[in-house]
Amino acid sequence: MIEQGIDTDTMEGRAMFGMLSVLAELQRELIVANTMDGLASARARGRVGGRRPKLTTDQAALAQQLYDARIRTVQQIADLFGVPRSTVYGHLNKDTTVSWQPKTNIPQKARPVVADDHR
Repeated sequence: MIEQGIDTDTMEGRAMFGMLSVLAELQRELIVANTMDGLASARARGRVGGRRPKLTTDQAALAQQLYDARIRTVQQIADLFGVPRSTVYGHLNKDTTVSWQPKTNIPQKARPVVADDHR
């Protein structure tokens, strides 16, 4: 340990280094325990941590309906609510949502006929 001037080549230096490491580990565990106790206490008082959702529950439900009915694309829904596409994806129900491509009325091209194709 260069900053404290402890010589770890000696028996006393190694012992001092070991004691300091045990105290540092104890301090870290106390900080973690106190943090967990504080979070549990805040939850008991009804406080919720983290960032507030960008979309309300009603907006998220409307976004899901627009997406499922194929009325709007994710980008159009994002523009409607003024949020990024990633926010819309975060609010879509991951269990029931199926990705889709917008409906198009462009006819499929006919498959080219090849002379040696024997299908």
